[in-house]
Amino acid sequence: MSETLTEVDIPDYPMERDLRCPFAPPPQMLGNAKGLTRVKIWNGTTPWLITGHDEARALFADARVSVDDRREGFPHWNEHMLATVDKRPRSVFTADAEEHTRFRRMLSKPFTFRRVEGLRPIIQKITDECIDEILAGPQPADLVDKLALPVPTVVISEMLGVPYEDHEFFQEHANAGLARYAAADAMQKGAMSLHQYLINLIEKKQADPAEDAVSDLAERVTAGEISVKEAAQLGTGLLIAGHETTANVIGIGILALLENPEQADFLRNAEDPKVIANACEELMRYLSIIQNGQRRIAIEDIEIGGETIRAGEGIIIDLAPANWDAKAYPEPDKLDLSRDAGQQLGFGYGRHQCVGQQLARAELQIVFHTLLRRIPTLRLAIPFDEVPFKHDRLAYGVYELPVTW
Repeated sequence: MSETLTEVDIPDYPMERDLRCPFAPPPQMLGNAKGLTRVKIWNGTTPWLITGHDEARALFADARVSVDDRREGFPHWNEHMLATVDKRPRSVFTADAEEHTRFRRMLSKPFTFRRVEGLRPIIQKITDECIDEILAGPQPADLVDKLALPVPTVVISEMLGVPYEDHEFFQEHANAGLARYAAADAMQKGAMSLHQYLINLIEKKQADPAEDAVSDLAERVTAGEISVKEAAQLGTGLLIAGHETTANVIGIGILALLENPEQADFLRNAEDPKVIANACEELMRYLSIIQNGQRRIAIEDIEIGGETIRAGEGIIIDLAPANWDAKAYPEPDKLDLSRDAGQQLGFGYGRHQCVGQQLARAELQIVFHTLLRRIPTLRLAIPFDEVPFKHDRLAYGVYELPVTW
């Protein structure tokens, strides 16, 4: 343990945001010159919290850092995740080295740059249809319900081959799995229901395959490469990550743009796709939405930031303070869509970075730019301090975003 901290000094994690600055990470995470410190989590253990940008990148890329949540000392999100660790099949999210490579290869086909670029006309069409409906409907309109959720949900449903008419079912059960403080049995029913739904869908695709990601997984099950439970675990992860995270970035990103009208004008008037792309990277940096950190464990001693992380000690890499590290991004509290934000860590870094990042980028670039152009007079329909933020979820965002124009 660091000599600068006593047991009494170690702060609890997760930490609460300052309600006066809801876009900012919790203030006590910022300004740590070492880029890491000890914190205390729900079960009384004291893993390392990584808050520095360079330190986060280094540990994301370090082979001595494991994502295997079965290892003793792994800093689980909550009681539920620990209670179910031996019941969940291995997946790309909890596998290291060769096992991880095997799983990731199974998921990469639908998310290649070329495949995603080919989806841009479809994403544009879905976005325009949502905005058409908003403009034709009553005011105020809730942009979470009418735009932020449906666009990525329709897209990921089509990519995976999941019937969109089932979206209310899988959103309900996905949300049950994203509570920030979940007891051992709180999410069990929802998780099992969603897992069984994917098993049934995979078995259906084995008999009647199509051109989609679940059919690809079903083909691998038939070939004996993975079990149907492993395939369902991979499909469930893609389904949840493919709409929930992007939807949150869209919702809170629109709010950030409305609160920074000069930046909204900059993006609205942008013509160069590279400028639009970089603007969305800056929004990702400014709004890092995973607010329980990326969980890891050291499998060997690691020297970093003047400290030694011992083998068997937990590691929490928190993207929000890392993306607000003033050494990497001067004036990090300023949303500046013209700054070079290409090294932002919203998708992680290294071999475990988000498999769907190209799809998320395409969705964000199209939705933000199209919305600002088509509804240039967009404004909040409620006072800013009445916007309901998701302080109780693993993925930060807003529950509703009522707007008028």
